Amino acid sequence: MAEFSLDKSHVAGVVLAGGRSQRMGRDKAGVMLGAESLLHHVLSRLSQQAPLVAVNADAAAEGVPVVPDRFRGKAGPMAGIHAAMVYAAGLPSITHVVTVSVDCPFFPADLVARLAAAIEHPSQIAIAASEGRSHPVFGLWPVTLAADLEAWIATDEKRRVRDFLLRHDVTEVAFPLHPTRASLLDPFFNINTPDDLVEAERWLEALRA
Repeated sequence: MAEFSLDKSHVAGVVLAGGRSQRMGRDKAGVMLGAESLLHHVLSRLSQQAPLVAVNADAAAEGVPVVPDRFRGKAGPMAGIHAAMVYAAGLPSITHVVTVSVDCPFFPADLVARLAAAIEHPSQIAIAASEGRSHPVFGLWPVTLAADLEAWIATDEKRRVRDFLLRHDVTEVAFPLHPTRASLLDPFFNINTPDDLVEAERWLEALRA
């Protein structure tokens, strides 16, 4: 059997930006980090890794395609991943979609390359991890799973990402901490609160030094 290889030309990228942002108190996508919004930071990083990018949100932003949830209300991150799968499935030559979170502006610059390299067959899912913790919203998903995910969201009351992953073959890719002038940064550091934003400003300065 030939070894499976996924080229990034077959991968689309979608930023998950449709969360409630309750602890931040406002839409995270528009929160400013340095001179740019969180959405701008994340899109800039993702567009260097995937040929086509979009945003899972309710309104237009940053001049890229907007992919709204297909379920009413806030159905959780899996609804955003489902929307990303359906969007990517409609694009020519795209077999997989990578999802990233809008509140993690420092995610690895080699995220897509390493997730793609870890996949051993077309239906396998690859998710990121660091410091012994998995980060399933940073995942590489076969678009062929869209129908299964849609049925699961419609029938599973808790809609936990890990519960869906248990239904499928998943490989986990561990990413190292990133050295900065200050100390080691977890690349999946996420900004949930105003205090986190203050800390992110310090990390941004350390990374630019």
